[in-house]
Amino acid sequence: MPQTMSNPYAHLVEPLDPQKPEKKFYNLCKLGDPRYGRLPFSIRVLLEAAVRNCDEFLVKKEDVESILNWKVTQQQSVEVPFRPARVILQDFTGVPAVVDFAAMRDAVKKLGGDPGKINPVCPADLVIDHSIQVDFNRKAESLQKNEELEFERNKERFEFLKWGSKAFRNMRIIPPGSGIVHQVNLEYLARVVFEQDGFYYPDSLVGTDSHTTMIDGLGVLGWGVGGIEAEAVMLGQPISMVLPEVIGYRLLGTIDPLVTSTDIVLTITKHLRQIGVVGKFVEFFGPGVPRLSIADRATIANMCPEYGATAAFFPVDHISIKYLEQTGRDKDKLSYITRYLKAVGMFRDFSNSSQDPDFTQVVELDLSTVVPCCSGPKRPQDKVVVSEMKKDFESCLGAKQGFKGFQIAPEHHAAKVNFKYDGQEFVLSHGSVVIAAITSCTNTSNPSVMLGAGLLAKKAIDAGLSVKPYVKTSLSPGSGVVTYYLKESGVMPFLSQLGFEVVGYGCMTCIGNSGPIPEPVVQAITKGDLVAVGILSGNRNFEGRVHPNTRANYLASPPLVIAYAIAGTIRIDFEKEPLGVNPQGKEVFLRDIWPTRDEIQMVERQFVIPAMFKEVYGKIETINERWNALKAPSDELYTWDPKSTYIKSPPFFESLTVGLQTPKSITDAYVLLNLGDSVTTDHISPAGNIARNSPAARYLSGRGLASREFNSYGSRRGNDAVMARGTFANIRLFNKFLNKQAPQTLHLPSGETLDVFDAAERYQQAGLPLIILAGKEYGSGSSRDWAAKGPFLLGIRAVLAESYERIHRSNLVGMGVIPLEYLPEDTAESLGLTGQERYTIIIPDELTPRMIVDIKLDTGKTIKARMRFDTDVELAYFHNGGILNYMIRKMLEK
Repeated sequence: MPQTMSNPYAHLVEPLDPQKPEKKFYNLCKLGDPRYGRLPFSIRVLLEAAVRNCDEFLVKKEDVESILNWKVTQQQSVEVPFRPARVILQDFTGVPAVVDFAAMRDAVKKLGGDPGKINPVCPADLVIDHSIQVDFNRKAESLQKNEELEFERNKERFEFLKWGSKAFRNMRIIPPGSGIVHQVNLEYLARVVFEQDGFYYPDSLVGTDSHTTMIDGLGVLGWGVGGIEAEAVMLGQPISMVLPEVIGYRLLGTIDPLVTSTDIVLTITKHLRQIGVVGKFVEFFGPGVPRLSIADRATIANMCPEYGATAAFFPVDHISIKYLEQTGRDKDKLSYITRYLKAVGMFRDFSNSSQDPDFTQVVELDLSTVVPCCSGPKRPQDKVVVSEMKKDFESCLGAKQGFKGFQIAPEHHAAKVNFKYDGQEFVLSHGSVVIAAITSCTNTSNPSVMLGAGLLAKKAIDAGLSVKPYVKTSLSPGSGVVTYYLKESGVMPFLSQLGFEVVGYGCMTCIGNSGPIPEPVVQAITKGDLVAVGILSGNRNFEGRVHPNTRANYLASPPLVIAYAIAGTIRIDFEKEPLGVNPQGKEVFLRDIWPTRDEIQMVERQFVIPAMFKEVYGKIETINERWNALKAPSDELYTWDPKSTYIKSPPFFESLTVGLQTPKSITDAYVLLNLGDSVTTDHISPAGNIARNSPAARYLSGRGLASREFNSYGSRRGNDAVMARGTFANIRLFNKFLNKQAPQTLHLPSGETLDVFDAAERYQQAGLPLIILAGKEYGSGSSRDWAAKGPFLLGIRAVLAESYERIHRSNLVGMGVIPLEYLPEDTAESLGLTGQERYTIIIPDELTPRMIVDIKLDTGKTIKARMRFDTDVELAYFHNGGILNYMIRKMLEK
C-alpha cells in the first residue's frame, strides 16, 4: 500500500499521464541524485519499494540512503527492508502456510485478540501444482486417470485450501490441473508493473518455492523464501535483507544453431557456481541478451537456486514487451508498463552500453562457446558435455561414493540382468535409462525446447525409431498452452507414439512425484545392484529425489531426454554410435534427426500465438469441474478434524504467552546427526515417497491407512506428526556416526542405531536438547519450510555448520533454531570434533547481529562460532521464539 500522508518522499509523486491525474507514481528521477543512474536495475526495484513505503517506522529514510549508496554499502552487510508487491505459493508450501494462518487465528483468539485480523495484507496467489503424480503413462487416458487419483488422494487438502480461499481476504487460488506455479506466474499472473490504489509501481514478489526466480527473466524481481518468511510478508511485514552484491553477467556472441537454451542454462549454472554467487544478485547485460527470448531468459533465471544466487535479473526491454503481447496481455496495460518504466529509468536498451550500471564484479560468457550438455549424476551444477557423457558416467561408476561416484567394484561394471516385461525379454545394465521425463517449469515454459522435442520425435518416428516399453516416459507440461501449441503444430501424435503422453499439468517427476516404475524393472535393478538412470528436463537431480531406484539422475533439454530414452542408456557416444537401428536395418544417428534452432523458431512463430494464452487463461479459475464441486465451509475459524491425516493443527503456539521469554543458554546438548557438505533440504525434509518401514509409515498405519494410501511427504505437509517423523528420513542421508547412507543415527546415551525420529523422541523424553553438526552449504536446494519446522519439532535447538544456503538459514531463524557458523578456517575436523561430545552454547544477555559466542564441550575444550542472526529484525524473531510468534504478538498489540 503506497504511503503518502507521512512519507518524506511525497514530493516525488506525480501523474504518469496528465490526462489521468488520479493515476500517480513515485518519480525516482526527481531525486536528482546521480547515484540513481549508476545503480543496477535490480537494486532500483528495491529503492522504489523503499521510497514508496517509507513511513519512518518499518522503512526509514536511512534505508533509502543505504540503497542509493549501494556502491559503498553492498560490502558492509547493511540491512534494508523490502516490501514486495505480492507473494506466490504452491500447494506443497502453501498448505502449511494456510495451516499456520488457521492456527494463528486460533492462538490470537485464545490470547484474547480478534482472529479476523489474521489475513494476507499483501496479495497472495496459490497455484496447486505439486500434488499430481505419474501413476499412469503411455496411454491417452493417463492424464484423466492421474487427475482422478490426485483428487482422490488430496481431497482433504483441497477442501482445506478451498476453505482458505473463502476465509482469508486477498488470497487467490489457482485450481489443480492449471500448470506449474512458475509458468503460470510467467504467462498469466505477472503484472510487470502494478496499478493499484491509484499508483503505478514495479511488480515484485517473493515465493515459497526456490524457483520463484524464474520470473526475473521477465524483469520482475522475485526470489524464493521460506514459507515462514512468506507468511510474515503476507501479514504486511517487510523482508529484512542484507543489501546484496550484484554480479554483472555480460552475454556476448551468437548461439550455435544446434544448441538449446537448456545447454546455455547448464553452462551458466556451472560457471556461476564456480564463481561463487551465494547470497548475491546476478544481473544480465550485454549484446547477447537480445538474442535470448523471454522463455530463454526465464529458463536461465529459473536455475538461479542451482548456482546459489538470490536473484538472476533480466531488466525489461522491448523483447519483454513483445512477450507480454504474445501471451495475450491487455494492450492498455502494455502502454502504461512501457511508459512507467521509461519514466523511472527502469527500461533497458541492451544495445546502449552507456546504460550499463555499476556492478560489484563483471563476468562474461560468449554464447558461441556453448555446446550441448547435461548435468549430473547427482547435482544440477555438475555439467557434463554430451560428447563426454559415456566416459563421465563410466568414471563415476568406480569413483569413491560422492557427488560424482557410486563406488561399484570394477568387476561389476559390466553387470547385466535379464528380465521379462509384457512378455518380452530385455536386459538392464549400469546406465540403463528407466525414467525419461519432460517435466518441470525450467523447460516446459520454453516453446523452443518443447517444439524441438516434438520435431525430434516426428523425425525419430519417421526414421523408424522407438522407445523400449519398460522405460517410464512422461510429458507434464507447465501449462495448457504447451499442449495447445504441440497439437496445433502437429507434433503431439509423434510424442505420444514414443510414449511421451501428457500425464498431468504440474511439477511431477522433478519433485519426486515420478510414481512407480514397473516391478520387473525394480527387481532387475535390485538383483544386479545396478546404477539405473533417470533423465529429466527439470532443475533438481539430488540423490533420492527423482525415484528411490534411480541412483543416477541427469538434467537435460527435452530433445535430449527423448534421445536418451530411445537409446535406452546413458552409455552412448552420439557422435560415434547410432541411436538405434530402424526396421530396415539402417543405423540412425542423433545428428540425422536433430532439429536446428532456425527450424524450431519458424514453427514457434507460426503456432505460439496470443489467442492460445487468452483461451487457456480466460477460464483457468473455473474450468476444473472437480474443484468446482468441492464443498468447503467459510467460517472464520477452521474446524480441525481429529481423524484427518493430512490437516492437523500444529503445536507451534501451544506454550505461547503474551509476554516475551528470555532466551537461555543451551546446556549439555547431544549431537543428533553429524553431517558433511551439501546436505540439502531434500535430505532434511524429503518430498517424495513415504518408505514402508519409516516412522511416518508406522504412524499412518497406526491411523488405519494402507500403504497405497500413504501418498508423499510433500502432500502431507499440513500434518506435523507425519512431517516430524519424515525429518531426515531420506534414504540417501549420509551420517558420519554410521559411515553409510541411511535415515538413521546413533542414540549416543545407549549406543543404539535408531531411525532419526525415534532417537530424537528418546532424547526429548529425557529432556535433553539437541544440535546438528554439518559442513558447507547446509540446507541447499528447495526453499522448504519443513526443513526448519521438522528439526524444531525434533528438539533441535541449534545447527553448527561451515556455511548455509540463504533460504534455509532464514527459515531456521524463523523457527527460533540458532544457526551457528564455524569461524573461517575452522571445521569439525580441524577442531577435532567427533560429535560424541556434549555442547553448551553460551547465549549472552545482550545479543548483536553476527556476534561470536562460546561453545563449551564436556571434554573441557571451548570453541567459538558466529551466531548467524544477521540483522536486528532476525534477533527480534529469535527473542520471540520465531517469526510467527512475533507476528501474533504484533497482532495482539493492534
